[in-house]
Amino acid sequence: MIQRKMTRPIHIGPVQIGGGAPVSVQSMTNTKTTDTKSTVAQIRALQAAGCDIVRLAVPDMDAAKNLGNIIQSVTVPLVADIHFDYRLALEAIRQGIQGLRLNPGNIGGEERVKAVVREAKAAGIPIRIGVNAGSLDKRILAKNGGQITPEALVESAMQHVRILEAQDFYDMKISLKAHDVPLTIAAYRLMSQTVDYPLHLGITEAGTVKSGIIKSAVGMGALLAEGIGDTFRVSLTGDPVVEVRVANEILKSLGLRDYGPTMISCPTCGRTSIDLAAIADQVEERMRSIKEPIHVAVMGCVVNGPGEARGADVGIAGGCGEGLVFRKGEIIRKVPEDQLVPELFKEIDAILEERKANESK
Repeated sequence: MIQRKMTRPIHIGPVQIGGGAPVSVQSMTNTKTTDTKSTVAQIRALQAAGCDIVRLAVPDMDAAKNLGNIIQSVTVPLVADIHFDYRLALEAIRQGIQGLRLNPGNIGGEERVKAVVREAKAAGIPIRIGVNAGSLDKRILAKNGGQITPEALVESAMQHVRILEAQDFYDMKISLKAHDVPLTIAAYRLMSQTVDYPLHLGITEAGTVKSGIIKSAVGMGALLAEGIGDTFRVSLTGDPVVEVRVANEILKSLGLRDYGPTMISCPTCGRTSIDLAAIADQVEERMRSIKEPIHVAVMGCVVNGPGEARGADVGIAGGCGEGLVFRKGEIIRKVPEDQLVPELFKEIDAILEERKANESK
């Protein structure tokens, strides 16, 4: 079992981060925040995919002033992404935003920081400090020999932390992002030893779906397996809904979340006599509408498929023009190949109905 580091708790709306709460999944819209209809639609799609918190870009005052229209149309907590202009943070708070992402060191002088902190305190809004390897202070880089090091990332973050702490503000979380996986892992390890604030994990600019999933799973998976990290985002080029699906799969693979279906499917081999890849894709696509946790197996061999997938709640194993449907490794019936998927989902529906009936007793 993974022993998670106990960090101090903060809340973004109803979602607790840190303090032993489940690791939360975040993503970010790629729509224009001034476009209420498109942004609301994407937020709802992210939430349906299992996203706990959604961040929105707030590049100007028009975007900040439209946040209220978006907030009243969704139920998932929202975070405003602010850079440089403290007035955008103040307007976001007035509009009812549940969290801020900003660096106090780049929004102006002490009075501007005080103004944001004062309003954030009054509204009970936490602030995420986000340090990026691509934008480190030149003085910190020079101090570290011109190199982007874990120590440089942590020092940069701590500069911002101290600004907020000087204002008696402790309702914060921290992120240290880089596209370099070993650097990111080392930086988060060091930060975890330095503070007890909750940490937001991320491998920034991870790339496209193909390469980005691998980098994200390796980097954040390693940290989560060590108990480091309270919330995270998988950053991929493309549809943010895919980010959420990948994030949930990372958590499920580590036993940190029991959300939606988990599919078990075997690699193809010389014994496979059905189009296993096509069947597995079909099953995976149909399972996306299922929110309840259930383990489903798609196996390519009737000889040992049910036995290998005994831990699955339900599954199918293909043969030559036919296949087996089984529950917990016990064969229920044999069906023609073209009926394998329909019969599988008949059993999935039955299991979910049985669970509901038992819960209502």
